[in-house]
Amino acid sequence: MPFAIVRNDIVNMQTDAVVNTANPEPLIGVGVDSRLHQKAGRRLLEARQKIGKIAVGEAAVTKGYGLSAKYVIHTVGPAWQDGSHGEEQLLASCYENALKLAKQQGCTSVAFPLIATGHYGFPKPLALQVAIRAFSTFLLENEMQIYLVVYDKESFVLSEKLFQSVNSYIDENYISMQVRQQRRERNLFGAVGAPRQMGKINRPESSLHMESAMCEDAAVDFEAPVCSAAPATDWSSLLKDLDEGFSVTLLQLIDRTGKKDSEIYKKANVDRKLFSKIRNNPDYKPSKSTALAFAFALELDLQETKDFIARAGFALSRSSKFDVIVEYFLVNGNYDLFELNEVLFAFDQPLIGA
Repeated sequence: MPFAIVRNDIVNMQTDAVVNTANPEPLIGVGVDSRLHQKAGRRLLEARQKIGKIAVGEAAVTKGYGLSAKYVIHTVGPAWQDGSHGEEQLLASCYENALKLAKQQGCTSVAFPLIATGHYGFPKPLALQVAIRAFSTFLLENEMQIYLVVYDKESFVLSEKLFQSVNSYIDENYISMQVRQQRRERNLFGAVGAPRQMGKINRPESSLHMESAMCEDAAVDFEAPVCSAAPATDWSSLLKDLDEGFSVTLLQLIDRTGKKDSEIYKKANVDRKLFSKIRNNPDYKPSKSTALAFAFALELDLQETKDFIARAGFALSRSSKFDVIVEYFLVNGNYDLFELNEVLFAFDQPLIGA
């Protein structure tokens, strides 16, 4: 997967390069800078001293020495003042210049911290937006595995508006296993301790009633969402007429867009090797995450997504927070996989495309 958010200490990342939030002077700073120097050893400081001063927004590279990473890319983030002193643009330059250096060094993987959000006080929700924007822009034109490494839960903060909106949708639509079990017991037994009267077994409506009662909790998973889905497009007719499996359907849908394969699999946050496996195997069975990633890349609506992932043997359920969050994005017509993954990570759910 080209982009992933992980909870770890960046000094332990086994990537080609790790990014250091460096002191502008060739001195050991605090936070990430201090931890990287401690693990890498004194040679890292010696190499950093040879570089000299690094301007805000710029980046420089050294070897990784005692780290698992081959390289350390040092970049200096902006100190937050009030947002009107070019802080956002300078932070974007940190990510852009670090990615450029990683590419020049032939790196296939790089790990970033959330730059400037510690001692420099950059607001975390805005810093996250800047990072995601830089990664998504870079990955549209380049092949590289990028990790955003979060040291602890407090280091990762969604915007309050987005968090509350998703949280409200989950509250309204998520059906916990406990509620499902209570409904199942209510359907089977009626009042507590009293078996439900099902009628005589030789009455046809009796068996129908029993089947309906047994399946009521499953039907709940597919009740109409609170938000209205976007109007159906001509994807619906195409999906309806196709009997092929996931792989063949995916390729036909890509052809229908008129876009290159690379545009779609990059938008789906899927790497080239995985897409090649799917393309060359008509019977390929993807993970649910991969199937949903392509649904988002193709910008299918909610019903079209259900039809599409069903070809891989999957469904969306109201008993899964992961599925409810995915549904939230679909019914709101938001196909930004990077933002979706931000939300999934914040709610401790697996990422799309992983």
